[in-house]
Amino acid sequence: MTKPTILVAGATGKTGSAVALRLLQMGWPVRAIVHNTDSRSDRLRRAGAEVATADLFDPEQLVRVMSGTARAYYCPPWHPFMLQSAAAFAVAAQAARLEAIVGLSQWLASPSHPSLATRQNWLADHLFALLPGVAQITVNPGFFADNYLRLIGFAAQLGIFPMPTGGSRNAPPSTEDIANVVVAALTEPERHAGRTYRPTGPTLLSAGDMATILTRVLGRRVTHLDMPMWAFMRAARVLGISPFEQSGLRRYIEDHRRGAFEWGAPTADVWEVTGRPPEDFETIARRYASLPEARRTFGNGLRASADLLRIGLTPARNIDRYERDHHHPVPANPRLAAEDEAWRASHPLRVGPASATPVASAPA
Repeated sequence: MTKPTILVAGATGKTGSAVALRLLQMGWPVRAIVHNTDSRSDRLRRAGAEVATADLFDPEQLVRVMSGTARAYYCPPWHPFMLQSAAAFAVAAQAARLEAIVGLSQWLASPSHPSLATRQNWLADHLFALLPGVAQITVNPGFFADNYLRLIGFAAQLGIFPMPTGGSRNAPPSTEDIANVVVAALTEPERHAGRTYRPTGPTLLSAGDMATILTRVLGRRVTHLDMPMWAFMRAARVLGISPFEQSGLRRYIEDHRRGAFEWGAPTADVWEVTGRPPEDFETIARRYASLPEARRTFGNGLRASADLLRIGLTPARNIDRYERDHHHPVPANPRLAAEDEAWRASHPLRVGPASATPVASAPA
């Protein structure tokens, strides 16, 4: 039987590229949507993907590139007009008569969250659910392991792990495990239709626990530095994180500190969906430790020290003013997920992979 073509949006991103490459390895035809052609799209083409250039905000282009495909992965762009992209994708999905959409969402998604990106993820989930005849599968991980391991350079070169999360915990999933859950849903949509999955790692960890693991991985003492929020926002600017991403990130950190990512974690979803245990943080960290910026060299140490100095000298953006200037809509009663009874009610505690009882308690 001929396998249907699967469309992968955001195919040069972290989850998108992992999804596309895994599908190709399994022999599925893949049409990869890219915004620009570069070395990443060339890699997909060499692996066997049909690469299509399209703007995710343009419904006419999406109708064109989606024609002839049967299933799709939607990875939302980090953009203030993300909902325009989701609506365009939904219109194209109807025109193409897709069988299924697997959408990447957020664990925090709710209609009243103070982050615009998070509210738009909630709206996109509900929009896809309204499409007649299209199976919807939602994958809503929390904070990826990648979000922590962006700081591998500071840990490797300076022995510090600067995270503003206090003692709160998370069971961070790897990009690969998230992609494997997406792939399982795309290849067997009839089995997963209507389901929502939250991939996690196997263990709840604080930033201090992660620093201990990094000490083992890097072969040097690494200490968790609990950065104040003002310093973290300076660091976000130095690291080139866009103002819109900062707008969401500061709210995620607030939710993190209040225990939103501990709620219901870890889950058994990776094991149950893929048949494989989730990767632990040490396994993921060892991949990042092999990156060039993690090598202990004079040049890398100098760059890390210079970045730390720049954080001290760089003013943080005024994100409140950014949101006002860009006319971000504001809910009548904005609530962080950890403080939202409706969010908790819609995110029931789950049974973890090694326990017969719920593995997390309600955040304080």
